[in-house]
Amino acid sequence: MSAHQYDEGHTVAGWTGFGIATVGSTVAGVGVCTVSALLIGGGLGIVAVSVLVTWALHLTGWGKPPGRRDREQWGMRVRDPSARAGHAGCVGCRLAGRGRGRVVEERAVEERAVEEGAVVSRESAPAGETAG
Repeated sequence: MSAHQYDEGHTVAGWTGFGIATVGSTVAGVGVCTVSALLIGGGLGIVAVSVLVTWALHLTGWGKPPGRRDREQWGMRVRDPSARAGHAGCVGCRLAGRGRGRVVEERAVEERAVEEGAVVSRESAPAGETAG
Protein backbone atom coordinates (compact mmCIF):
# COMPACT_ATOMS: atom_id res chain seq x y z
CA MET A 1 0.00 0.00 0.00
CA SER A 2 1.25 3.43 -0.86
CA ALA A 3 2.11 5.93 1.84
CA HIS A 4 -0.17 8.46 0.13
CA GLN A 5 -3.88 7.89 -0.29
CA TYR A 6 -4.20 10.26 -3.22
CA ASP A 7 -2.86 10.64 -6.72
CA GLU A 8 0.13 12.98 -6.80
CA GLY A 9 0.02 13.21 -10.59
CA HIS A 10 3.55 11.94 -11.14
CA THR A 11 3.83 10.75 -14.73
CA VAL A 12 6.48 9.61 -17.15
CA ALA A 13 5.85 12.76 -19.21
CA GLY A 14 6.20 15.04 -16.20
CA TRP A 15 9.38 13.50 -14.82
CA THR A 16 11.03 13.25 -18.25
CA GLY A 17 10.27 16.89 -18.99
CA PHE A 18 11.51 17.88 -15.54
CA GLY A 19 14.78 16.02 -16.05
CA ILE A 20 15.47 17.56 -19.45
CA ALA A 21 14.52 21.05 -18.21
CA THR A 22 16.86 20.64 -15.24
CA VAL A 23 19.76 19.85 -17.57
CA GLY A 24 18.85 22.85 -19.74
CA SER A 25 18.67 25.16 -16.74
CA THR A 26 22.02 23.90 -15.51
CA VAL A 27 23.63 24.53 -18.90
CA ALA A 28 22.12 28.02 -19.04
CA GLY A 29 23.30 28.70 -15.47
CA VAL A 30 26.85 27.64 -16.34
CA GLY A 31 26.60 29.95 -19.35
CA VAL A 32 25.63 32.86 -17.12
CA CYS A 33 28.51 32.14 -14.73
CA THR A 34 31.05 31.86 -17.57
CA VAL A 35 29.50 34.70 -19.57
CA SER A 36 28.99 32.43 -22.58
CA ALA A 37 26.15 33.35 -24.90
CA LEU A 38 26.55 29.96 -26.61
CA LEU A 39 25.90 28.05 -23.36
CA ILE A 40 23.00 30.31 -22.39
CA GLY A 41 21.38 29.81 -25.79
CA GLY A 42 22.06 26.08 -25.70
CA GLY A 43 20.52 25.79 -22.24
CA LEU A 44 17.41 27.67 -23.32
CA GLY A 45 17.19 25.44 -26.39
CA ILE A 46 17.32 22.35 -24.18
CA VAL A 47 14.52 23.78 -22.02
CA ALA A 48 12.44 24.32 -25.18
CA VAL A 49 13.07 20.71 -26.17
CA SER A 50 11.85 19.59 -22.73
CA VAL A 51 8.51 21.29 -23.39
CA LEU A 52 8.14 19.52 -26.73
CA VAL A 53 9.14 16.13 -25.31
CA THR A 54 6.70 16.49 -22.41
CA TRP A 55 3.92 17.47 -24.79
CA ALA A 56 4.63 14.54 -27.11
CA LEU A 57 4.66 12.08 -24.20
CA HIS A 58 1.41 13.56 -22.86
CA LEU A 59 -0.29 13.11 -26.23
CA THR A 60 0.85 9.47 -26.44
CA GLY A 61 -0.75 8.71 -23.08
CA TRP A 62 2.20 9.01 -20.70
CA GLY A 63 0.84 12.21 -19.15
CA LYS A 64 -2.46 12.50 -17.34
CA PRO A 65 -5.08 15.23 -17.16
CA PRO A 66 -5.42 17.43 -14.10
CA GLY A 67 -7.97 16.52 -11.49
CA ARG A 68 -9.15 13.32 -9.86
CA ARG A 69 -8.48 9.95 -11.47
CA ASP A 70 -9.53 6.40 -10.68
CA ARG A 71 -7.24 4.51 -8.34
CA GLU A 72 -6.11 2.22 -11.19
CA GLN A 73 -4.70 5.28 -12.97
CA TRP A 74 -2.58 6.45 -10.01
CA GLY A 75 0.58 4.57 -10.96
CA MET A 76 3.35 6.48 -12.71
CA ARG A 77 3.83 3.81 -15.36
CA VAL A 78 0.14 3.54 -16.27
CA ARG A 79 -0.81 4.98 -19.63
CA ASP A 80 -3.86 7.21 -19.84
CA PRO A 81 -6.57 5.55 -21.97
CA SER A 82 -8.38 8.85 -22.61
CA ALA A 83 -5.39 10.59 -24.22
CA ARG A 84 -6.49 9.83 -27.80
CA ALA A 85 -9.77 11.70 -27.37
CA GLY A 86 -8.15 14.64 -25.59
CA HIS A 87 -8.59 15.87 -22.05
CA ALA A 88 -11.23 18.43 -21.18
CA GLY A 89 -9.61 21.76 -20.32
CA CYS A 90 -6.13 20.60 -21.39
CA VAL A 91 -4.20 23.25 -23.32
CA GLY A 92 -1.79 20.66 -24.75
CA CYS A 93 -4.64 18.57 -26.13
CA ARG A 94 -6.34 21.64 -27.58
CA LEU A 95 -3.13 22.71 -29.31
CA ALA A 96 -2.95 19.23 -30.85
CA GLY A 97 -6.55 19.54 -32.06
CA ARG A 98 -7.92 16.92 -29.67
CA GLY A 99 -11.08 17.15 -27.62
CA ARG A 100 -12.77 19.65 -29.95
CA GLY A 101 -15.26 17.07 -31.20
CA ARG A 102 -16.61 16.65 -27.69
CA VAL A 103 -17.23 20.40 -27.37
CA VAL A 104 -19.05 20.48 -30.70
CA GLU A 105 -21.23 17.53 -29.65
CA GLU A 106 -22.08 19.17 -26.31
CA ARG A 107 -23.08 22.40 -28.05
CA ALA A 108 -25.29 20.49 -30.48
CA VAL A 109 -27.06 18.78 -27.58
CA GLU A 110 -27.57 22.15 -25.87
CA GLU A 111 -28.96 23.70 -29.07
CA ARG A 112 -31.41 20.83 -29.50
CA ALA A 113 -32.52 21.22 -25.89
CA VAL A 114 -33.08 24.96 -26.36
CA GLU A 115 -35.09 24.34 -29.55
CA GLU A 116 -37.29 21.90 -27.61
CA GLY A 117 -37.85 24.51 -24.89
CA ALA A 118 -35.77 22.89 -22.19
CA VAL A 119 -33.87 25.01 -19.71
CA VAL A 120 -30.12 24.59 -20.16
CA SER A 121 -27.86 25.37 -17.24
CA ARG A 122 -24.20 26.00 -17.93
CA GLU A 123 -21.44 25.84 -15.40
CA SER A 124 -19.59 29.08 -15.05
CA ALA A 125 -15.90 29.11 -15.91
CA PRO A 126 -13.46 29.34 -13.00
CA ALA A 127 -11.81 32.69 -12.41
CA GLY A 128 -9.15 33.41 -14.99
CA GLU A 129 -10.56 31.01 -17.58
CA THR A 130 -12.96 31.57 -20.42
CA ALA A 131 -15.90 29.38 -21.22
CA GLY A 132 -15.93 27.59 -24.55
